[in-house]
Amino acid sequence: MTGGGTPARLPRSRLRAADVLPLGLLGIRGRPARAALSGLGIAIGIACVVAVLGISASSQAGLLAQIDALGTNLLTVQPGKSLTGEAAHLPAEAPAMIARLPGVRATAHVGRVDGGVYRHDRMPAGNSGGIAILATSLSLLATLEVPVVSGSWLNAATERYPAVVLGATAARRLGVPEVRGSPRLFLAGQWFTVVGVLGPAVLDPGVDSAALVGVPVAVQRLGFDGLPTKIYERSAEQAVETVRERLPKVANPASPSEVEVSRPSDALVARAAAEAAYTGLFLGLGAVALLVGCVGIANVMVIGVLERRGEIGLRRALGATRAHVRRQFLTESVLLSVSGGTAGAVIGAVITVGYAATRNWAVVVPVDALAGGLLASLLAGALAGLYPAARAARMSPTEALRAG
Repeated sequence: MTGGGTPARLPRSRLRAADVLPLGLLGIRGRPARAALSGLGIAIGIACVVAVLGISASSQAGLLAQIDALGTNLLTVQPGKSLTGEAAHLPAEAPAMIARLPGVRATAHVGRVDGGVYRHDRMPAGNSGGIAILATSLSLLATLEVPVVSGSWLNAATERYPAVVLGATAARRLGVPEVRGSPRLFLAGQWFTVVGVLGPAVLDPGVDSAALVGVPVAVQRLGFDGLPTKIYERSAEQAVETVRERLPKVANPASPSEVEVSRPSDALVARAAAEAAYTGLFLGLGAVALLVGCVGIANVMVIGVLERRGEIGLRRALGATRAHVRRQFLTESVLLSVSGGTAGAVIGAVITVGYAATRNWAVVVPVDALAGGLLASLLAGALAGLYPAARAARMSPTEALRAG
């Protein structure tokens, strides 16, 4: 009481910002196993999100790096359809005519040869494993920039004799990874010796699944008609679009509408975009895991409020306001979620680095994925803690002490 009989006003209870964090850590330190398990769901969700985005970005970076290395100045010419819907043909002179175009630096061509490819002559017809026979010009390797992993490429001598070079996929299917021992294959009723094995042809996977022979031997022994089925053309970068417009008329002057011109690098860029589209599915799975983790934290926080009613009542009796109690439990929920999110971001980054290393990709861990994951965990913790914090704040000191 004061001199005038007025009761003394008690000092207002305050909770300093520096005290909020230690209060939020009380429940986590008291039950570390439960805290770790409740944060696990958040960690899994964030790890999924970061890993999916990181692997997708690394994959695209690797593919785009290949495109840059191989160039975007390669165009392919193929026969299309005639006006009656039948398969069209390119003239035998088309490769030579294209080579004379201004701006053209290199050309190569292949022609499909009828027949199968077998390890021996007792295989049933048709069981060729999808391997095509292609008669090819000698400039194919340089134009497509395909590496030789075993043996050698065709030359002016071997293109006239029964020698064959296998694409990467064809060699794997036939079980001929190298040319040691001079393995032989049965091509369209003729024996051919394997003189080389190629690496992956990034710009034209069709070469990977082919057995490549010289044009002269294909005409002499395999009944090849000499007509090209695909022509490859490399031009100066500044001349690509101009050459692209002129190719149909030059390749088939009589019927330019029956000629199809494409750029393989465009297909690779489209493939990169398609792969990116699939990440949406995995991101959805990561969001589901994040939601499950959020529910788990909310459940743990509700149980924690019930178990700590005595603590809540004591703090209220000592002057803590409802806002102080609400802030304590909300901070605890956010700390649980953010710690799980941080662990998940680290795990996702490690998964990205490990997977990219096994595929020889450039490692790309998007900063926005890490920042987004941490922000998502922060929001998840805030949402999960709203109801438990409000419930704790609503408890009266007497009821909480009696129940505790």
